[in-house]
Amino acid sequence: MTAQIIDGKQVAAQMRAELKDSVARLKGQGITPGLAVILVGDDPASRSYVTAKEKACEEIGMHSDDNRLPSETTQAKLLGLIDQFNNDPKIHGILVQLPLPAHIDEDAVLLAIDPNKDVDGFHPVNVGRMVVGQEAFLPCTPHGVIQLLLRSGVKLSGAEVVIVGRSNIVGKPLANMLIQKSATGNATVTVCHTRTKNIAEHTRRADIVIAAAGRPNTITAEMVKDGAVVIDVGVNRVEDATKKKGYRLVGDVDFEAVSRKASLITPVPGGVGPMTITMLLYNTVLSAEKSLSRCN
Repeated sequence: MTAQIIDGKQVAAQMRAELKDSVARLKGQGITPGLAVILVGDDPASRSYVTAKEKACEEIGMHSDDNRLPSETTQAKLLGLIDQFNNDPKIHGILVQLPLPAHIDEDAVLLAIDPNKDVDGFHPVNVGRMVVGQEAFLPCTPHGVIQLLLRSGVKLSGAEVVIVGRSNIVGKPLANMLIQKSATGNATVTVCHTRTKNIAEHTRRADIVIAAAGRPNTITAEMVKDGAVVIDVGVNRVEDATKKKGYRLVGDVDFEAVSRKASLITPVPGGVGPMTITMLLYNTVLSAEKSLSRCN
């Protein structure tokens, strides 16, 4: 068996085309979805990621308010800027790129964002709404995983899902989303982590294995049953002298071996990654639509 590749770039492009149409409709009603992006410091990975977000906004016709602040920016100044965007009707989503410099309290910053503009889905209000099954801005990477599965024809209802990883960004919210009594849930979910005994015992019974551990080769072929769907959320750098940069990107899954057993599998790069920014755009457009309904 050779697994079919779930092409995240293709699914993301399809969703962005849909979002572009939604943006055009909103503009026809006098609203341009606006995303405020705040980057503190000059971390190369964060800078590259923020630039990609801004480019994506431009591609679908959204407004992006770019704010790049020096690393010595005070917490008070950052909170003041967030408050400014909270009260700006042209801004429908606020994204503060993490991590922040050590002198800034990330929790205080996330709490300062208006939950109605929390398009990252990290504010405790949105997390709480998600957990109890109310309408909320869903965290972008977990929501992107679910969209990849649904748009690849994978049945979630009744599926046995094993998630390897329990972070607040991926593992925990994804588990909550998959167990919801909804069209995008109804799965039976097991969450494995560093204290789980014999992880392979759990993953081998799974219809869907989702790797989000942050460690290469966490999932090997022996850990996956024939025909399973495998989603690799991990992005890891490994040394590779044949590459110009001296490294290559790999996921948490032994892709070559596992792809000979799985029915569907995501690559790294080009799998989950493109979906994260797409779901950020999705949440911002959703926020703009909600603001329109509140005005009416």
